[in-house]
Amino acid sequence: MFLRVILLLTLITRLAQAQIPAGFTPLFNGRNLQGWHTSRTSHQGTTGNFYVGNGAITLKQQPYGQGGVLLTDQKYRNFELYLEVKLDSFCNGGIFLRSTESGQAYQIELAIPGGLGDLLGEQLRISQGAKATNVEKVWKNGWNAFRIRMEGAVPRITLWINDEEMYSVAQPKNDAIAGATEGLIGLQAHWSSTYSPAAKAFSMAGSWKPGAAHRFRNVAIKRLD
Repeated sequence: MFLRVILLLTLITRLAQAQIPAGFTPLFNGRNLQGWHTSRTSHQGTTGNFYVGNGAITLKQQPYGQGGVLLTDQKYRNFELYLEVKLDSFCNGGIFLRSTESGQAYQIELAIPGGLGDLLGEQLRISQGAKATNVEKVWKNGWNAFRIRMEGAVPRITLWINDEEMYSVAQPKNDAIAGATEGLIGLQAHWSSTYSPAAKAFSMAGSWKPGAAHRFRNVAIKRLD
């Protein structure tokens, strides 16, 4: 029985890797979160429920209201990132590029409804954002393929969704903390703590539906330097 399970897991991994574009190296083995870790310094939360289910990285809140950021162990400078994404509605998350350990990064927004595919900053004021205005034309129910190219000390960021280019934006300057030119890849589950009148805290009460998840598979990278 144990041998059958091992063979099945091996087959699942091989099938997943077969869908990764040529020239890309897997960042996710399809079985566990080896090569990844949860940020322990992110304001999004540090106790998120991040696990592998049905061959996909799955992000949920835990307890409700507390999200977090799942980060690669390695840093990357110039790269193309490929990953397939499946999003539950009424959840806010993102793909972080050149992230710090605490989750300061250029971000591709993941939100339905919301700014799906838009380029913005997470705890980072970026010079030039972008809107994925054509995303509704190519978006599918279920899994969708994202390819993101980031290159240059002053970066240009290009996004394709399901092989359709959404935008290619050159930043006028390097917006990263201390001018960093490399960082971690991150997957974010947004916090959704409720507003506290006494503390005058910022309300994100509607940013994550209870029990919902963001899922990622066939995560792979191609270094460009």
